[in-house]
Amino acid sequence: MNQFDVVLDGRSFLEGSRWRAGRVWVSDCYAGEVLSVRADGTDARVEATVEGQPSGLGFLPDGRLLVASMLDNRIVRREPDGTLVTHADLRALAVGEINDMAVDPSGTCWVGCFGFDLTHGAPYEPAPLVRVAPDGSASVVATGLACPNGTVCDGHLLVVAETFAGRMAAFDVAGDGTLTGRRVWAEFGDEPPGVDALAKLNGVDVAPDGLAEPDAEGAIWVADATHHRALRVGEGGKVLDEVAVDGQVYDVTLGGPDGRTLFLAVSPSYLKSERAHTRDSVLLSLRVDVPLRIVGGTDEC
Repeated sequence: MNQFDVVLDGRSFLEGSRWRAGRVWVSDCYAGEVLSVRADGTDARVEATVEGQPSGLGFLPDGRLLVASMLDNRIVRREPDGTLVTHADLRALAVGEINDMAVDPSGTCWVGCFGFDLTHGAPYEPAPLVRVAPDGSASVVATGLACPNGTVCDGHLLVVAETFAGRMAAFDVAGDGTLTGRRVWAEFGDEPPGVDALAKLNGVDVAPDGLAEPDAEGAIWVADATHHRALRVGEGGKVLDEVAVDGQVYDVTLGGPDGRTLFLAVSPSYLKSERAHTRDSVLLSLRVDVPLRIVGGTDEC
């Protein structure tokens, strides 16, 4: 078992982590809080309280925080005075609850959703991916995804985890924000058949959940939500490294002062009924060999 440092502990369910401006930012979904903390675990702060259950995080070019608010299917924006306002209302576009999100350097959001009512045991259905322009206007840009979850986008290439299919899809991003060239970026075995969501989730060889930004060699760290591990995966699906964890890994991000710290959001399980009143979710860190691919020469993006 690897030796980890504890960055945050005593939390409910951590998700949506991002490295930004010398701090790791993360949502505690069931506590309704967005937190940030230094890589060494000091100076933890509550950055926002989101009643709609925060998940995916990102930042506009001017530094304003964006949060995926799951239960009301909104993207909320934190203004300079700390108030939260609606950046985009996705109720007419998302199917089921929205979840993870990437925000590219232009401030465009790429937002996934479950596609069905996972919490209450509805049958599995494929889901759309929603694009939110920097001005808050939104549209569906891809359909038929198997629970689009962790997402990364540098403005030219978008990679999204399809958790219930055990694969990662890739798209090219056109200048007008449309997606082209849909393809499999990594596949970890066959997609389990049928519409029993839990059977599909438990049947995949890898359940890709949160994704880290690509590292300097183009590989992506992937949270495997059902096998107690995180994987470093190259395009084509080759597993380049594996980190075993005592707990389920639901999200990862790569950062730290030199870009060589892997942060892992770990919980015993994900269901709100099991986690809402517990405080045993943790954010761990581990040093890795290949650093984050720095965008624009800074860790600001």
